[in-house]
Amino acid sequence: MEQDDSINVLGGPLAPCSINPLTGFFRDGHCNTCQRDVGSHTVCAVMTDEFLAYSKYVGNDLSTPRPDFDFPGLKSGDHWCLCAARFLQAHDEGCAPRVNLSATHQQALDIVPLSVLQANSL
Repeated sequence: MEQDDSINVLGGPLAPCSINPLTGFFRDGHCNTCQRDVGSHTVCAVMTDEFLAYSKYVGNDLSTPRPDFDFPGLKSGDHWCLCAARFLQAHDEGCAPRVNLSATHQQALDIVPLSVLQANSL
């Protein structure tokens, strides 16, 4: 799989999002993406209890461990590469998590306006 250029939304090199837990579409710790990443896992976000409850409510349980997928389950404070559309949906509902702009891939801008990312930045 070929990754798209590892550039962040600020135009610089894409910083790591999280190694523990290991995140990213490629599970490389970065919010890298490619054409096969239909969910655009490009927004590096810091989980909150509120966002995790919201995500579970809308059908994506990120807090329950799934050992069969080597997924530890997320908790408040964990950094994770979110789908850009889910982030925007959470923003529109008033429960978006904070974003690490230097670790958020530039392709997130295809879905989320920079002003929205900046309003939720760390």
